[in-house]
Amino acid sequence: SAPPAHRSSMAGPRASENGQLPPEARRTLALIARGGPFPHAQDGTVFGNYEGLLPAQPRGYYHEYTVETPGARTRGARRIITGGNPPAVYYYTDDHYRSFRRIEGAR
Repeated sequence: SAPPAHRSSMAGPRASENGQLPPEARRTLALIARGGPFPHAQDGTVFGNYEGLLPAQPRGYYHEYTVETPGARTRGARRIITGGNPPAVYYYTDDHYRSFRRIEGAR
């Protein structure tokens, strides 16, 4: 089973291996690496980190990308958040920003 996600930005999100991600998240990572094209207009937009769960960074540092949810009629709750341009850090959330796991080795 996947490790629990940290809620504290002080300790940092718990690392996870790409193998623990759903296949749709791995597909989204591949799209990010290629620069798209992305299926949703919101993909690549600035993520504000209003929840304060990711390490504090200037506005514009984080961007969000949809991770498809099979059977969902909307974008669902799953996202990958990247940090930096080009991305230097990646996070996964499957509960619409309530918790995050850092993705290691996604570069």
